[in-house]
Amino acid sequence: MHILEHADDLAGIGSRELSELLALTYRGPLEPTPWAGLLEALRLRLDASFLTLVLRNPAHERPGLIVNASIHGPHLPGEPSYSEHYYAICPFLHWPADQVASADEVMGSDTWQAHDFYRNYLKPLDLRYVLVANMRTAAGMDCALFACRGHGGKDFDTDEIALIRLLRPHLQQAVDLHSTVDELDSERLLYAATIDRLLVGTVILDETGKVMRSNQAAQRLFATHDGLECRQEKLLAFAGKDNRNLQKAILAVLQQHQLGRADCIEVLTLARPTGDVPLNVLLRPIALNYEGQGNTRRPAVAVFIRNPGDSPQASRRLLRSLFQLTRTETEVALLMMDGLTLDESAERLGVSRNTVRAHLRGVFAKTGATRQAQLVKTLLNSVASLA
Repeated sequence: MHILEHADDLAGIGSRELSELLALTYRGPLEPTPWAGLLEALRLRLDASFLTLVLRNPAHERPGLIVNASIHGPHLPGEPSYSEHYYAICPFLHWPADQVASADEVMGSDTWQAHDFYRNYLKPLDLRYVLVANMRTAAGMDCALFACRGHGGKDFDTDEIALIRLLRPHLQQAVDLHSTVDELDSERLLYAATIDRLLVGTVILDETGKVMRSNQAAQRLFATHDGLECRQEKLLAFAGKDNRNLQKAILAVLQQHQLGRADCIEVLTLARPTGDVPLNVLLRPIALNYEGQGNTRRPAVAVFIRNPGDSPQASRRLLRSLFQLTRTETEVALLMMDGLTLDESAERLGVSRNTVRAHLRGVFAKTGATRQAQLVKTLLNSVASLA
């Protein structure tokens, strides 16, 4: 509150407008184009032609993420050439991490206007005055904020520089939040892809028992209408008794969720109209660790669905690499994982039963298995299904 109350003295800005800028700063990582709202608000506030945010990992030579707000919209006319060439001669990237200043102030007007970056890149875009704020976040990201005005404007004054100084530590912290969100999202996508390759269907239900989202394995299962489907955001089992048991299990886990318990699970099997092996279903509550507001839907129940008749989609390349199998041995191993017999495998491959048997002996020798059941267990537990 102290900063907001004395914002007029610090940067010539009222507490309400500063509060709005801070909200845009921390909301930035969640926008489709990160910090687009903040950059446009600052551009209007500073009467600038361009506001540009550059985020990069100093361990890489690439310019990283570049976000613009300009009189032309979000796309800076010279952005491709900046990324490909002028980034390398940009004089601001090596300024101190805590410095907020204009190019004229630091370099002097004559030196600045003689610089190749100004003459060859900015001047053709009618950009004369540049305000720069460099930051290094706690996570090690380099961040640079540029405000630019044309030749018909003037250099940035004390209040404008003070405003950027005021926002700098908040933007620095928000960039770290952005990095954290990116890392969590990358991990989530990795785990989701792995679960999908293992052919485990996952469904997230909200606090009313309605489906919020599901992975591809679950969606493929729903599309077959074979034992379980999603209709009007509700999970429904094929058989009447199974459906009653499923709804009872969902209700029980929802109650555990409301009690804040995450260690309770419900398991059941669901019959299938095709007569195939019944589906296995496990439900468990999702920990209640935050308060929702208004009509916000909160995840409450995780549902895991497994078809015992399926086999994980093992990578042919990894199977060959792990066990030094030939191409035909790899195909035989995959058919064994799918539960096919020697005769069925021979028919699938278009070869004789003896040929399949010979290749199977090679697979046994290379994997160390002595029985078909042991072979299947070895293959299923290998990392080949995780690729």
